[in-house]
Amino acid sequence: MKKIALSDLLTIDAYNAQRPALRQAMMEHKKTRRVALGPNAMLHFEDYMVMRYQILELIRAEKIVDEEDLLQELDAYNPLIPDGKNLKVTFMLEYPDEAERRERLSQLIGIEELISIRIGDCDPVYPIANEDLPRTTAEKTASVHFLRFEFTDAMIAAARAGANWSIRSEHLNYQHTVDSVPAEITRSLLRDFD
Repeated sequence: MKKIALSDLLTIDAYNAQRPALRQAMMEHKKTRRVALGPNAMLHFEDYMVMRYQILELIRAEKIVDEEDLLQELDAYNPLIPDGKNLKVTFMLEYPDEAERRERLSQLIGIEELISIRIGDCDPVYPIANEDLPRTTAEKTASVHFLRFEFTDAMIAAARAGANWSIRSEHLNYQHTVDSVPAEITRSLLRDFD
C-alpha cells in the first residue's frame, strides 16, 4: 500500500477550504475500518486515507509548516499504514467511567497478544503488539495498543476468494468473538493487501 509523501499533503489554507468535505468522507470511510469486539473493545484498522487525514488534522491544529517537521510526522505515521501482507490496528479498550477503567485495565494485562483474526479455515493470526514502545506494566495494560497482523499468501488468497473473517479475544477476563466481520468491512480491508 502507498505511503504518504510530502506531495500528498495540503497547506493549512488548502486543507481548511476542503476540510468539511474531507471530514465527511473520512467519517464514511472509517465506518468500514472499525470492528467492535464485545462491549468495551474496538479495532480501528489503519490505512493510507486514515493516516493522511490524521496528519492533515495535526498540521492544522499545530500549524506545522516546516518541511523538516512535516517529514518527522511522515516518519511517525507511515509505519501505521499496511505493507501489503498485513493489517495494522489501533486497539482501544473503552471504559468511560475512570474507576471502572482503572480496575478493568488491571485485569486485562496481556490482552493485546490474545486478539486474533481468522480468515476461513486458515490458522488464526495473532498480532505483533506495540512495536513502538511497551504499553503494559505488571500492574495494568494500556487502553490503547498498536497491533500488526501478518498474513500468508494462502490467507490473503482465501480472503480474496470470499472466505469468512472472524475476530476473537481470548483473554480470560474478556472473551468475545465477532463470528463474521461484515462484508463492507472485509471489502475495505482487502485493499490493504494490494
